[in-house]
Order: sequence, then C-alpha cells, then structure tokens
Amino acid sequence: MGDVVRVTLGEDGVAEVCLNRPERKNAWTMEMFDALAGAAEGLSRERGLRAVILCGAGGCFSSGLDLSVLQGFAADIEGLKREILTPPEGEAANRFQKPCTAWAALPVPVIAAVEGVAYGAGLQLALAADFRIAAPDARLSVMEAKWGLIPDMGISQFLPRLMRADQAKDLIMSARVVGAEEALALGLVTRLAADPVAAAREMAAELALRSPDALTAAKRLVEAGWVLPTGEGLALEARLQADILGGANQIEAVMAAMAGRAPRYR
Repeated sequence: MGDVVRVTLGEDGVAEVCLNRPERKNAWTMEMFDALAGAAEGLSRERGLRAVILCGAGGCFSSGLDLSVLQGFAADIEGLKREILTPPEGEAANRFQKPCTAWAALPVPVIAAVEGVAYGAGLQLALAADFRIAAPDARLSVMEAKWGLIPDMGISQFLPRLMRADQAKDLIMSARVVGAEEALALGLVTRLAADPVAAAREMAAELALRSPDALTAAKRLVEAGWVLPTGEGLALEARLQADILGGANQIEAVMAAMAGRAPRYR
C-alpha cells in the first residue's frame, strides 16, 4: 500500500495504521484513499487481530483532501461521477466511502488518536472509528462546505449516532472549526488525552483482555441495534448473546476471572 499509509501489527494483535504524509499534514491523495481501504481489507484477514489504532504521522491526524485532488476532479467531472462516486457492482460503498466504511465494518474495536487537526476527510475517517481520543489542542471540522460540497465519505452512517440533527447541520453547513473541548461536548470525540496515541495504545491493550467474541458482538449490537425498532433490537441482542454464551472464549473469560489470571482466548 506504499508509503502514504504505514501499517504495523504487534504480537498482541493490535495494529497501528498511520497516515504518512507529514510534510502535507497527512492530506489525502487518491493513493491514500486506496491505501487506507487496502489496509482495512488486509487487516480483516488477520485472524489474531484484536484492535486497530488510526493515527497520523508528525503529530497531525489529517488536514483532509489534498488540493491537487480537487484540481484533478475539476478537469473531468463526469469521470469523477462515473469512476469515484459510483460503487462497484454489488457493493454499497464507493471509492470515496470505502476508506472510512471499511473500518466500521471490521469486527474489532478501532480507536482514532487525533492530534493536530482532523479536517474534512480526516474527520470522517476518525468518525468511522469506534472511539476517538483527541489531544486538548486538537481542532476538528467538517470542512467540505468550504469547497461548496457536502461530506460524502460515510458521514451519514456515523454522525447520526453521535449527535443531534441540528448540531450535525451546524457543523456540515458552516464548516466551522471546533476545539477539542467543544468536540467532546458535542460527542465528536470520546475523551481527551495529553498523548492520544499512548492513550489509544493503553485502551487497545485493555480491550485485548476481553473476549474477542464479546467485543465483536458488542460492536454489532451498538452499530445495528441503536437504529432498530424495539422488538428487533431486543431480538438482536438475544441472538448475539446466544451465539457467544457457553462458547470457548466466554468460558475462558469466566475461568480467568475466577483464577485471577490473564485470559488465553482462541
């Protein structure tokens, strides 16, 4: 996936996916779009994967779309609509959306460590994570309105779960920049930390102590159950519980807790 996205997978099953264009504040090129989607696809095949951390090199998460990409689009609007905005046959997400939606589709927890800025595409990537840990001086913005556009990288799937519709419209229509404290109050970030990457690593290590079956089911429960009617939501949680109850990893969680030792999951 080249140098623009760096992927490392530790022995503990925690992967770090780092946007790696620090000289451009990790602005997105089309190469980065494809590299991020490819990274998610590759990690989805790692059987020992326990968690993923998304971060940016050089102390900055991402300043959003590189202006050269916008300039390239202007030369061929119809080609853009045909090749970029139209999803491949049989798929829901297009080439713009997949670098974000692919992380939400992973069955393991995904943590975004937000330093510096998360603008436009960068913020939409962070929103695709299950958790966002931001530095106290981080700045965030749904930037697309500045260019006469709407955010179109999966934000319709992520933002409604985090904030009220009027708050979302404010951010999307105004393109204003919010500080970390306001982002926390709005629900854009999970919590603040002086060193978001270190905090994300600590969180990932803690989550790795839980049954992978329970974490996968928990992620699905919230992602699907939050928008289901009452009866369907109750049925979903009962079905997910039935799938893990009495399984090897659930029994191991109980045995390890009773013995006061670290669990050894399959």
